[in-house]
Amino acid sequence: MPESSGYQRKPEWLLKKIERTPETREVKHLLRDLGLNTVCEEASCPNLSECFGRGTATFMIGGDRCTRRCHYCDVTTGRPNALDPAEPRRVAEATRRLQLKYVVVTAVARDDVKDGGAAHFAATIRNIRRAMPQTQIEVLIPDFKGQLSALQTVLDAQPDVLNHNIETVRRLFDAVRPQGDYERTLELLARAKALAPEMPTKSGFMVGLGETTDEVFATMHDLRAVGVDLVTIGQYLQPSKAHVPVAEYIPPARYAEYRRYGQELGFGATFAGPFVRSSFHAGELLHAQDAMTGGIAAVGEWIALDHR
Repeated sequence: MPESSGYQRKPEWLLKKIERTPETREVKHLLRDLGLNTVCEEASCPNLSECFGRGTATFMIGGDRCTRRCHYCDVTTGRPNALDPAEPRRVAEATRRLQLKYVVVTAVARDDVKDGGAAHFAATIRNIRRAMPQTQIEVLIPDFKGQLSALQTVLDAQPDVLNHNIETVRRLFDAVRPQGDYERTLELLARAKALAPEMPTKSGFMVGLGETTDEVFATMHDLRAVGVDLVTIGQYLQPSKAHVPVAEYIPPARYAEYRRYGQELGFGATFAGPFVRSSFHAGELLHAQDAMTGGIAAVGEWIALDHR
């Protein structure tokens, strides 16, 4: 991995104004009132104010402490508390109060729990279904250490989209995500498609960690080869000096190459741009797949307009 003595200066296309609107404050108060965590806050997402301002959030279940230490992630690593059986109901209540049409549910890695937290995911899906039957649900799951039974538990709850991020290219995987496994990620995604072929599968990864364009293309090819339908690609931003440094700020034109290659590979939709994150505008990505015939050009236009 490249070394750095400090932060690189961000280019103009990565400067984003943080706006504190009444809508943002309302969502934050609701989350605090219900005792809920969001990946938006815990992972220091640059899109937080935009998403909160639109009344959306990515719920992070299982607590705010992760049992793994990934070198790119700002979520706290430590010994978690026991899973809270009331948390799924509170997520459903937040969904109802916010009247969300699309919900993303993710979690910290819970390697301390036998099923990796799979039953907790399933309970959350079912509670949201009861509270808001029309809401579409995407789950962004950990790898469950490759447990097929854990994956089956989540699929049996019938989310609308099954997401598991590969995060980086094969060569950099061990340095960036030492407690994960590149092949295990691909296997999980392949199994999900085999077990629930009608359910869209999704994955995403960061760029700017020192990967080459050919390695990005290879990763996209690997994901498509195991049946992944939707892919997201966005700029890695170093949360602190203790994290992996940024090797490169990817210029906007290169994301257009990634979108074109996604079209060639046959992804249902590809979102690629500086501020793209796996759960950012997740509903639009799914609907892009559903609505588009020529597909990817319109997705690329959305990215260009939204992040210019």
